[in-house]
Amino acid sequence: MSKCSRSLGAALAVFLMVVMPGTAMSQEGDEPQASLFERLGGLAPITVVVSDFIDHLVEDPVLNANPAVDAARQRVPAAYLKYRVTSLVCQSTGGPCQYQGRGMKESHAHLEITEAEWNHMVEVFKEVLAEHGVPDPETEELLAIVGSTRDDIVSTGSGS
Repeated sequence: MSKCSRSLGAALAVFLMVVMPGTAMSQEGDEPQASLFERLGGLAPITVVVSDFIDHLVEDPVLNANPAVDAARQRVPAAYLKYRVTSLVCQSTGGPCQYQGRGMKESHAHLEITEAEWNHMVEVFKEVLAEHGVPDPETEELLAIVGSTRDDIVSTGSGS
């Protein structure tokens, strides 16, 4: 397994807005802990994982069964989505990137994403992180970031 594969995680991510502090204290409280961005290996490995994650989502039959999601996949090039999600993950994990896109609510409201679709996306995300050997602590931090966007992405009153 490559260093890139062992040290990465991210994505989307398709859906992150919370910036993780890069100077959290370690368990002992005496040394600054590396940012999640640093622990994931930086921009290059994050880019690889986001790319794989988006590739999975673009082809996913469960998500594409939602007509609004399928239509968006036809309109928005995967490369553009990868760029946006990568910058969002970079920023959200304490990296130097500045996400310049729309907010999660604005970006996803028209998609009418259900709770079941959200849960499926999270499972796909976990699988991609596992494929890349992202360690459990970093995976949990990424899932917390992604989870913080749930209310902005899942449509109110959507079924499960």
